[in-house]
Amino acid sequence: MGRHSLPDGSPTEHTGARRGLRRRTVIISTGLVLAVAAGSVVALRSGLLPFGGPCDGQSARLDVAASPDIAPALEAVAKTAREDATRTDGRCLDVRITARAANDLADAFGQRPVSPDFQVWIPDSSLWVDRVEAERGTPLTAAGTIASSPIALGAVPEAATSMGWPKKTYTWTKLTRTATSGDELRLGLADPARSATGMLALARISAANAKDTKDSDEADTRTAATAKLLYQRVTDGDGRVLATLPRDNSATEQANPRRNQALLLSEQAAYTHNTKAGGGPDLDLFYPQDGTARLDFPYTLVDETELSPEQTRAANRFMTLLGENDGQRTLRRHGFRAANGEADPKVTAAAGGRDPQPYSADPADPPTVEELQALMGMWTVTVQNTRLTTVVDASPSMGTPVPGSGGRTRMDLTKNSLLQALATFTPEDEIGLWKFATFLDGDKDYVELSPTSRLGDRDTAGGTHRDTLTTAFSSLAPVLRGATGLYDTTLAAYQEACSTYASGKFNALVLVTDGANDDAGSLGLDALAEKLKKLSDPQRPVPLIALAIGPAADTAALERLVAPTGGSAHQVSDPSQIHQVILKAIMAAGGKKPR
Repeated sequence: MGRHSLPDGSPTEHTGARRGLRRRTVIISTGLVLAVAAGSVVALRSGLLPFGGPCDGQSARLDVAASPDIAPALEAVAKTAREDATRTDGRCLDVRITARAANDLADAFGQRPVSPDFQVWIPDSSLWVDRVEAERGTPLTAAGTIASSPIALGAVPEAATSMGWPKKTYTWTKLTRTATSGDELRLGLADPARSATGMLALARISAANAKDTKDSDEADTRTAATAKLLYQRVTDGDGRVLATLPRDNSATEQANPRRNQALLLSEQAAYTHNTKAGGGPDLDLFYPQDGTARLDFPYTLVDETELSPEQTRAANRFMTLLGENDGQRTLRRHGFRAANGEADPKVTAAAGGRDPQPYSADPADPPTVEELQALMGMWTVTVQNTRLTTVVDASPSMGTPVPGSGGRTRMDLTKNSLLQALATFTPEDEIGLWKFATFLDGDKDYVELSPTSRLGDRDTAGGTHRDTLTTAFSSLAPVLRGATGLYDTTLAAYQEACSTYASGKFNALVLVTDGANDDAGSLGLDALAEKLKKLSDPQRPVPLIALAIGPAADTAALERLVAPTGGSAHQVSDPSQIHQVILKAIMAAGGKKPR
């Protein structure tokens, strides 16, 4: 197959929002008012537009961090602005672009203080901005999107033909099932933990499973199974996934087990591959018929309150350039669609799209922050072996009925939810169970019901550890007399978790309680927090994940305890949601370090 033809640079302009898209809240700061429809007139009257004269004075510097896929297009626009002596505030606009992986900057911006190196951030997806906001990290102001690109499945010609391209269309579930069944077709994916493309594709697979099954547990099971298959061919990030394709059409390359015949990737990434000399066989694109995901490239101010008025106006000027005809043509020449998602037939054809593939259909609604967090937790649990010790409060208050649950108690809902969580782990994962109250084993407030070991291990009777643990979870019940021996239990369980640390696995201690420590003979909160700090080892991390059930739980104390371990505390109003909170907490713990 020959090279796909390039667009001629003269596609029609579209600026209106497309029907069917979920609107994203856009925050326009005072300094960005020039970006509205009257912006060009205001800029002209203010002397902000270029006059064509040489830059012989001081320039207005703007530093922009951008996703590596869009950075070359942004640099082209910035270079033209420098060559044309484009001005802002009467000074020449000097925009410097630095390519930075979005996940790396999201990790940095999720913490304080922010690096002052960049005034503008353009990641490949709003999900990174949402994540920083959810973590209450560096203040970010999303001023709109400058480009877009849908996510599709790209296949080399032989594989595409075997799948019926271009006439045969697929839903997400059928597409991934077809591309992951058997050994002949190998499907690659960028790691969803590092790639918006990978995460959004996984989100669409999850949504499709939920729609197909109408049963959340069955949908989660299917998504987890697909995630395991995808993980076998996952790469660290977007920059490496294209390198896994065959380098040429030779039989040796096509048969190489290390090469993928298909990838989940953006249309723009396929465009770059197909139009680059020596990039290997062209890709043909399948667009899911039940709605694709989309990268949306938000133009984002970094800590706007710290920007000077000159920096804010320079940021506005560059955004205006990107939205003008020349800027949009530059973005199209690099394979991007307009911000509203309008398909450009020439860009799509060069990327490998053909009728009747639904490349011009509206994308599906993007996932919520909560959905992405749960999905990321599922991915972490599914693809990385885990070692979890679960410690459950068995004090009398756990027998309190939960309103609206048909008479079921906190303990009833807790153990049912924990059993749901257990079902998501693999035979290689290690899970254990303790319970606590006061004086359950002599002077000890706790007792181990099942040791932390591989779920697939078999006992002398032939049963598995999963079977034993299921029985132990099912047997949980509040003790008739006793109190909440929280502090001594936490220390003992954390010491055990640290001493039995398993390298190469995600290690954590999960603590479930509905009360405050009321063991008068135990160590105090300050002493316990100090001991946990000494036990925590960044090289062997064991985050403490604390789940507070009901209004009497001491959330302030739990916050103190989890902090030195890199863990997190969560208020859980509905114990039946514990399994979902655990997945979310695991995801959060993976991005933290003890402090």
